[in-house]
Amino acid sequence: MKLSKFIILLAFIGLAISCKNDSKEVNNSGKTSETVSEDKFDYVVEQFADLKILRYQIPGWENLSLKEQKLVYYLTQAGLSGRDIMWDQNYRHNLTIRKALENVYTTYEGDKSTASWNAFETYLKRVWFSNGIHHHYSNDKIKPEFDRDYLSTLLAATKTELPKAAYEVIFNDEDKKKVNQAKGVDNVAASAVNFYGSEVTNDDVINFYAKKKSPNPSKPLSFGLNSQLVKENGVLKERVYKSGGLYGEAIDEIIKWLEKAQTVAENKAQGDAIGLLVQYYKTGDLQTWDDYNVSWTAATEGNIDYINSFIEVYNDPLGYRGSYETIVQIKDFDMSEKMAVLSENAQWFEDNAPLMEAHKKDSVVGVTYKVVTVAGEAGDASPSTPIGVNLPNANWIRAAVGSKSVSLGNIINAYNNAGSTGRLKEFVHDEEEYALEEQYGQVADKLHTALHEVIGHASGQLNPGIGETKETLKNYASTMEEGRADLVGLYYLMDPKLQELGLVDDWEKVGKAAYDGYIRNGLMTQLIRLNVGDDVEEAHMRNRQWVSAWAFEKGEKEGVIEKVTRDGKTYFDIKDYAKLRSIFGELLKETQRIKSEGDYIAAEALVEGYGVKVDQEIHKEVLQRNEQFQSAPYSGFVNPVLVPETNDAGEITAIKVTQPDNFVSQMIDYSKQYNFLPEVN
Repeated sequence: MKLSKFIILLAFIGLAISCKNDSKEVNNSGKTSETVSEDKFDYVVEQFADLKILRYQIPGWENLSLKEQKLVYYLTQAGLSGRDIMWDQNYRHNLTIRKALENVYTTYEGDKSTASWNAFETYLKRVWFSNGIHHHYSNDKIKPEFDRDYLSTLLAATKTELPKAAYEVIFNDEDKKKVNQAKGVDNVAASAVNFYGSEVTNDDVINFYAKKKSPNPSKPLSFGLNSQLVKENGVLKERVYKSGGLYGEAIDEIIKWLEKAQTVAENKAQGDAIGLLVQYYKTGDLQTWDDYNVSWTAATEGNIDYINSFIEVYNDPLGYRGSYETIVQIKDFDMSEKMAVLSENAQWFEDNAPLMEAHKKDSVVGVTYKVVTVAGEAGDASPSTPIGVNLPNANWIRAAVGSKSVSLGNIINAYNNAGSTGRLKEFVHDEEEYALEEQYGQVADKLHTALHEVIGHASGQLNPGIGETKETLKNYASTMEEGRADLVGLYYLMDPKLQELGLVDDWEKVGKAAYDGYIRNGLMTQLIRLNVGDDVEEAHMRNRQWVSAWAFEKGEKEGVIEKVTRDGKTYFDIKDYAKLRSIFGELLKETQRIKSEGDYIAAEALVEGYGVKVDQEIHKEVLQRNEQFQSAPYSGFVNPVLVPETNDAGEITAIKVTQPDNFVSQMIDYSKQYNFLPEVN
């Protein structure tokens, strides 16, 4: 299956460098500043805790027609209207806690110069960033650096009510992990994510969906994708996300804006797809969801596209339920033309992949690749955003109709222009490695993203009769798919075909920079994101470690990668890039076999054996070496603000792009503008 969200989060670049309102048009008011030219644009908003907040621009906005601008605006408003869904999906107390903390923040008139107030403000910012009280990446509950008494004082001073259960969970050890992927535990029961009722277990979920049969077995429906599974009087029941169902108040707002978007669609195919998405939101019918995805995938003409609905399953420990997510996109024509060559040659890459012949596709269908400019994000894509997306997730649609792969060009550009962190020089083995990264690192990252999304997620096929990976590989499905797509990219990054296609000027140096960066990150620098003693749990982080650790072990006897200790510091030095490519190819073949055959035991052995446990001595060393750097290890974004201008008749005559002054103002504004859900759903 997919997995769509390639959240490498520029792992290396980042480390190296409510009730329904009326039909009046809604906009994000508040303090804004005009977009300025790129050479003067200030990408960095602020930094706190382990987070850096950035801005991104929408280049080419002025070249869109007013009709196209309206389409972008309506789609952006639709996305933001569902923002609170993500908060409630992440944890049952999130909306209650957020609204209480925001009321304190906006109404407190006491001393705001104290360390306790600063700690309160930082905690609220962290909660905003993570769409809840659990860290967006580690899934650990965020620990406040103020005490119970201080929060009680703030609540009393502002006459803010916070129910006891929600108050206590801020400070206690209950629900300490949003998504618990640990081996040997009941992952559903041990996860705080609000996809399941409190009494639901792993076995309940597996048995419940084992009984469901698709009308057409060759086109399996995405059971569980858009519902919460609960027990009522001991009986399992789905609460479906739809108009009139769970999250219905927000979904009705989404529908309102999607219907407006449909009136300004660029072409019939695009309009028909939006219409099917509206019907899906109205009915919650999973067959309509598949019909929509087929229609959306085939609608490739036009300058505007979007992602909207319950899509990625990373937050479900068993991989059934989709998190709410939206990204609104404008085609980057120049870069899309340059990278379309990958789509055009997808069959060559499939034919030449180091896979078993039975696992190769005879015909790679309809892979479209575009570089896009993001115009707005919400839900699981904001503030922390992917840099590339490949959809739809359903294997049968990908095989029969194709898929859309996009690279978020202006997001990547913002990361690249946000300033170097200085970490690169600390962790590279030598000057040669440093020079390669400086000269070829960015193009290597972009190419790896493209190969991962276009070729990686589109490659390979399941054996006849083998179920979807969420059924066969279960809690390892996400990391196995992301690792498989990474390996496709790694294998071809050292292929002269890239230069033959005009994608690089020096394929060997680009490949070396890519391999250096991947191994360095997978075995060392990504550990900056963990506390000492922690296991690796996030799917992408796991896959980078198991790919790197397996390759290191496999090639250790032949000295393919050498572990070097110099002046008390550890480095990894690749001695034989060609041999490393063969090792990546060998691991790719095995990973595809595991997926194609649904070999859960092999997936468990690979992930648990190489991707979960951390070398504690290296981890301590990495953290110590990182202490000298002030730049935060995680980055996210505020969104540009689209402000419509209207005439006396209320018709939109122009739409301006402005930038929020700061993170706080946008979060407060969002909570006022898009407050469509009750605190308890």
